[in-house]
Amino acid sequence: MAEDEGVADEAPKRAKISDPLVMRALAHPARLTILEELALGRAGTATEFAAVCGLTPSATSYHLRALARAGLVQEAPGRGDGRERVWQLVVSGGYEVEIRPGSDAETIKAEQELVLIWLARSEARVRNWVVRWPDEPREWYEAASLSETMIVATVDELRDLNRKVAALLQPYALSHRAEPPPESRMLAIGYRTVPLPDKPDKSGH
Repeated sequence: MAEDEGVADEAPKRAKISDPLVMRALAHPARLTILEELALGRAGTATEFAAVCGLTPSATSYHLRALARAGLVQEAPGRGDGRERVWQLVVSGGYEVEIRPGSDAETIKAEQELVLIWLARSEARVRNWVVRWPDEPREWYEAASLSETMIVATVDELRDLNRKVAALLQPYALSHRAEPPPESRMLAIGYRTVPLPDKPDKSGH
């Protein structure tokens, strides 16, 4: 499943993951959260990531070690006191899951499991936003958007559309905005292009 095609040339390249063992190492909400934080350029300790993941430092340390065994994170230079490990990404541009044509059933199943966990985490963010609507500033409520548009396109048109959307989003990525305006907020934009099942013809076939 290719993601983020057409990102600006100056953006760090993502490493492609096709090993089912690495996919399974990723298939946990806390580990996805840790990698997301690290992809924002935030090296950190188990204690720091525990606050973001809602876990204990010992549980977060376990997940960091699992990610390290999978070759996704590594120890970063210490901060001087040496009391706790600091972790960073192995690849600065992050990761992208992509299985090859003709992959075996184990690889396909591992990718499906990982994507389903990623989707559940993404949808939980949206639900959380809906619950918070009454307490949010009116301007942010009005600026946010939830929509689904049905389109008809060829494979080549869809690829072109994905490239254009990626190019539109890229200037707002934190990696490109070291000093965003003070009134800025972190936003999650879920963009999905999913082919629907073919409809049967009128004869029912």
